[in-house]
Amino acid sequence: MPLTLAAACHSELLIQKSRFIGCVEPVPDRAAALARVAALRAQHPTATHVCWALLAGGQSAAVDDGEPGGTAGRPMLEVLRRQQLEGVLATVVRYFGGVKLGAGGLVRAYTDSVAQALLKAEKVPLQRLQALRCSVPYALEGLLRREIEAAGFNLGEVRHGSLVELSFTGPEDRTAAFVARINELGQGKVGWLRAE
Repeated sequence: MPLTLAAACHSELLIQKSRFIGCVEPVPDRAAALARVAALRAQHPTATHVCWALLAGGQSAAVDDGEPGGTAGRPMLEVLRRQQLEGVLATVVRYFGGVKLGAGGLVRAYTDSVAQALLKAEKVPLQRLQALRCSVPYALEGLLRREIEAAGFNLGEVRHGSLVELSFTGPEDRTAAFVARINELGQGKVGWLRAE
């Protein structure tokens, strides 16, 4: 079973006067990774490079951001692959210290930055989420909201019309039991819709 990270973890290395700030964190997809990289660029406007690697199924990527080709993004991606991670973004912000490290030195610096951050990271099994959507009478909205929260599911959009439509997500392996429970509590008043 693939693993992901419970939370973001950081590392910081000083190598030949260059500062390497590493971070590994869970991200759901490439869009979230790009947003995180953009935030890092804004947070570190004077950094020389913001290199990153994403392991997220078909959306994986390795970006050297101006470092010599293959010395940053790909080595970082390989560290994630060796750990059998999925849905994880690794970033390294580099402040150049004036001493060139050479290709081998850069590969070591970027892989070490990611590896050091991963040493502190809590790895957790990756859960596949399933989107659900249902409609209920107004009288059942509060009950359904409490059940969604109690089950640890994530409530999304709620629409109020003649009925209340709730969209939410939960771990794929627990949705069948959840649906059965809601059907029982709803006494035939819960309508299941196709998730958007």
